[in-house]
Amino acid sequence: MGGGGRVNTEQIRSAERALSAGTWLIVAGAMLYSILTVTPLAARHTPDEWDWTAPILPLVVDAAVVIVVRLDAVLARLGGDGGKWPVVLRWMTGCMTLALNVADSALKKDLVGVAVHAVAPLLLIVTAETGLAYRRAIATAVTALEDRRRAEQEARERAASERREAAERRAREEREHAAALAREQREHEARLAREQTEREERARREERERAEARERAEREARERRERELEQRERERQESEREAARRREEERRAREEAARRERAEREERAARERAALLAGGPAAEKLPEDRARRIVLAAFEEGLPVRAAAELCGWSVGWVSTRYQELRDTTAPVEVLTP
Repeated sequence: MGGGGRVNTEQIRSAERALSAGTWLIVAGAMLYSILTVTPLAARHTPDEWDWTAPILPLVVDAAVVIVVRLDAVLARLGGDGGKWPVVLRWMTGCMTLALNVADSALKKDLVGVAVHAVAPLLLIVTAETGLAYRRAIATAVTALEDRRRAEQEARERAASERREAAERRAREEREHAAALAREQREHEARLAREQTEREERARREERERAEARERAEREARERRERELEQRERERQESEREAARRREEERRAREEAARRERAEREERAARERAALLAGGPAAEKLPEDRARRIVLAAFEEGLPVRAAAELCGWSVGWVSTRYQELRDTTAPVEVLTP
């Protein structure tokens, strides 16, 4: 129905546009033809000094035709009726236009000219009447179409209202049914809850009894484990004391052995230094390897650089350089040694 209504509306609008365009085309052509036909006739029957007023008469008559056509179109679109005077004006202007257009040919007794000049006025008169009838028919069709649309809209609204009422009725019935089910469910759940509570109470009593028995067993086991742990702790402490005693003895033995070894090493180093330094001043320059050992011994004994130079036979500068190298080498050791 909606699609048909849209098609009818488009068709009506297209028909109105075609009717309006055709009517105004015929009116414009008739006005132009009337002005060209009537102006010479009016000029011949007008004093020479007033010949310029000849086009006024066809313009006035054609203006009346335009007013009639325009107002008839508006009234037809609105579905109104102007009464008898618009009909009088329409026919009067049509007859005047017809008379003015054929008058010249009629005065000349030219029947062919009368017929030719009567075509445009007659076409204008018939077009005006036909256009009015068409517009009234279109207005009636539009009114009927709007009434049908209104009826369809009211029918759709009634159907929608009925559907809403049916849906509300179903929803109300569903709510009532759901409420009844909810009451039954609550009663059932309450019964199950009571039964569950009783079962849980029995289970709690049994669990308490089992827990008490378990606690007694655990307490006895814990006391037994504590006695065993105390016994193992005493044994462990005794074992640790024995191990600590053995470690202390071993540490003392290692320290004694290290002390003896260090004393022996220091004694041996002292003998070596004494042997190196016992040679007295060197008569000549000793080999570099032996000279370096003598310088090291002199450095460790704290001898001055000149004494070391006399013992190895090398220059004081060279011995001083070796002393500086030994200081650079032994300085970090002295700092890091606890």
